[in-house]
Amino acid sequence: MLDVVILAAGQGSRMKSDQPKVLHGVGGIPMLQHVIDTVADIADQIIVVVGHGQAQVRAALAGQAVTFVEQTEQLGTGHALAQALPSLNPGNLCLMLYGDGPLILRADIDALVAAARAGRYALLSAQLPNPHGYGRIIRRAGQPVAIVEQKDANTEQLAIGEVNTGLLCAPVASFASYLPQLSSNNAQGEYYVTDCLAMAVAAGQPTEAVVTSDVDSVLGANDRIQLAELERIYQHRERTRLMRDGATLIDPARVSIQGRVITGRDCIVHPGVQFIGTVRLGDRVTLGQGVIVKDSTIASDTEVQPYSVMDGARVESGADIGPFARLRPGAVMEAHSKAGNFVEIKNATLKAGAKANHLTYVGDAMVGEGANLGAGTITCNYDGAYKHLTEIGAGAFIGSNSALVAPVTIGAGVTIGAGSTITRDVDAGLALTRATQKHIPGFKRPTKD
Repeated sequence: MLDVVILAAGQGSRMKSDQPKVLHGVGGIPMLQHVIDTVADIADQIIVVVGHGQAQVRAALAGQAVTFVEQTEQLGTGHALAQALPSLNPGNLCLMLYGDGPLILRADIDALVAAARAGRYALLSAQLPNPHGYGRIIRRAGQPVAIVEQKDANTEQLAIGEVNTGLLCAPVASFASYLPQLSSNNAQGEYYVTDCLAMAVAAGQPTEAVVTSDVDSVLGANDRIQLAELERIYQHRERTRLMRDGATLIDPARVSIQGRVITGRDCIVHPGVQFIGTVRLGDRVTLGQGVIVKDSTIASDTEVQPYSVMDGARVESGADIGPFARLRPGAVMEAHSKAGNFVEIKNATLKAGAKANHLTYVGDAMVGEGANLGAGTITCNYDGAYKHLTEIGAGAFIGSNSALVAPVTIGAGVTIGAGSTITRDVDAGLALTRATQKHIPGFKRPTKD
């Protein structure tokens, strides 16, 4: 049984932001959310210790299965963990993490928890080629017995490359014993959870330092420069994951992932593609250069040509999109439909085989199978107060530069003559509305004096 405590009360003043540090994003997801997601399936309880900007933190996590504990004064990590102590289950393990550590690896967490299950006081360490500024791990007979901060270390201790990351896991009973003994008699006047290690050693509790397999995983962000470094590492991880899952990224460094992306086999992603939010690609999907995909699903064997934008859209197998198409929320393209260059679709469905090849706006509409919308066609869906539906039947042909004023229904197989403004339902045949063409012989254009 595992209780997880995530420290998220710090102000993050070096961010110079009105937003709490832990809510700054990495890969389009708040740092704190990354940490929660990493442990959500193994934690019996997740406690988030909040302080500065807590209203924003609570709002960001609204609806999630987390418990909030307030730290009214920020008096150190030991003080923060002590605020959560009354909410912990006495018979459980307690894992302490940091809300600004979004890159933490599940493998390291599993190793920490496994060590603590054996009754040990376990901490996560890292081997650094340049450990300057970090607290050094002092071992005796292989077990960690102390953490010595940089300013307090002697020459021999400064040569140690193993450093403390701050992540801990131990039985709740251990913390219940050690935390009340912490003292703030130090230069910072704070209560440090790192002091619990010496107490564990004094009490005869076995200790273990689990060395992380990836030093990048324990990095945090205190300012925007460090935040950018976390972003760089995260992007590399996610691009690598997509390629291992069977996608080809033509130029990985020029693909941006700001959310959660799942790809099928043999997808091809060209340079400049941006993924935002939750995106799912089927097999053999091709995304051309500069494509932006947000909160959308694209089924197998679909091609999205360059510089198209998809937001809240669902695309079925074999559809053809772009270039320069825009699919807005509620857009649905069924199998083998087409939205060509400079076509915009909003809250509308193009049924199987329907096509709008170019320069067309389709909003709040249902377009039947095999229907063809000519260039310049628009559905006039908004009357200034309400949106209205346009229904276009299967096999209908809408001539170029036509305006369909909703609510209106165009029957199956109907033809609308080019340049028409249709305000009433058309059941069958041909409908057109055109001004009489006039020819004025001898007309002279105005000229400047």
